[in-house]
Amino acid sequence: MDLLKKIKIELWVLCLAGVLLFIGLVGFGSLVRHEILAPVSRLPILSSAALFIAEIPANLKKIISVSDLQSTEQRFPNISGFQGNPLAEETYLLLSKYDGDAQRSVVELVDLRSFEVKKTWRPDIDKINESVDTSQPEFENLKRDGNTKRFRIFHPFLTEDGGLIFLGPPMVKIDKNSQLVWQNQEDAFHHSIEQDQEGNFWIPTHVYPYQLDKKYVGLEFDNYLDDAITKVSADGEILFQKSVSKILLEDNNMLFAINGNRKFEIDPIHLNDIEPVLSDGPHWKRGDLFLSLRHQSMIILYRPSTNKIIWKGAGHTAAQHDVDILDDHRISIFNNNAWATFDGEKVDGNNEVVIYDFETDSYSKYLNESLKQYDVRTLTEGRSQILDNNDLFIEEQNYGRILYFNKDKSLQWQYVNRADNGNVYILNWSRILYKPEDINKVRKILEIEN
Repeated sequence: MDLLKKIKIELWVLCLAGVLLFIGLVGFGSLVRHEILAPVSRLPILSSAALFIAEIPANLKKIISVSDLQSTEQRFPNISGFQGNPLAEETYLLLSKYDGDAQRSVVELVDLRSFEVKKTWRPDIDKINESVDTSQPEFENLKRDGNTKRFRIFHPFLTEDGGLIFLGPPMVKIDKNSQLVWQNQEDAFHHSIEQDQEGNFWIPTHVYPYQLDKKYVGLEFDNYLDDAITKVSADGEILFQKSVSKILLEDNNMLFAINGNRKFEIDPIHLNDIEPVLSDGPHWKRGDLFLSLRHQSMIILYRPSTNKIIWKGAGHTAAQHDVDILDDHRISIFNNNAWATFDGEKVDGNNEVVIYDFETDSYSKYLNESLKQYDVRTLTEGRSQILDNNDLFIEEQNYGRILYFNKDKSLQWQYVNRADNGNVYILNWSRILYKPEDINKVRKILEIEN
């Protein structure tokens, strides 16, 4: 009898422990949800501690694994490296990729007449990160997410002296030997680097603390991603900066783009490209900027001198990237064609290169049958460039593939970033160098190298 009583008590204790555990899990989940969603936490110590504990598995995975730097699908089983025919004209590829064999990002200068790698940059990212103030909110996870093993060299720009300028999220310049020249860590720089007619660079940034009036996003809500257009000199100094949120609100009456939804959005804009206008034309002026706002599926033409949005286009792209000026009346847009569905975000068929003609107020798709035939469908990121000879360059970032189409719709060559272990790894926004000024720059660099 005593033994039975003892067993009953233990079962009762076990049941109570189970109930308490369930209540504890509910409370823990509530704290995590509160920390993520609430504009101001009423229990900041408890909720932040709960979120920290909940993120431990994901953080450990980031520290020890690079699986998220692999392609989201292992496609193209029979392609590794370059496949196809080299180009006849002198053209180069500034290939920024995650090297699965070396377990780090590198940049290669490739001669597309032979697919020969002419130069490689391998910066010591851990050493570069030593000078970053990781007490700043923008960089608090840099050593975890941006160490040498995990760092992505975003959209490198080749300088006249053979160095590179890139993002990661500090803005960094290295020399021809991959040594640090300067670094700008005033804000988190992201996505793209484009040069204007004065030799300065326009780069999307996240400004912190955010510049938007608190009445729009709530008191002390420091998770709001306030995108800004930022002009940076060739020496890394910020010359101009303007919050995109404030651009939309001030004199442009576009509050709906910030908080027009039923619930608060942390990242309502997601600026991913700034294309500077280099010369006057019938539809724009030198110094104007085309901005790609991914989460609005919108392209706008903005005039910094007057703080006015001159034109905006929406409804013909979805989650797009990379707007380029083709001539004095046309622009091209890399349209991810990605839509939110019940099952998550998906590409509707294939990516597209959309051309807008200001003279005719019309949209068209460029070489769309070729993109469909080769199943080009990166969900995020991605770039396109229509060359002066009307050939088309595409980076399908998620799948580690680059394609070069001739203007007659045929595929000239493609590249797949496959490592020796058989896995394909992602790309980091490469550039095709084909304009006369680019060719002259490369020639000078290679002469010095040799």
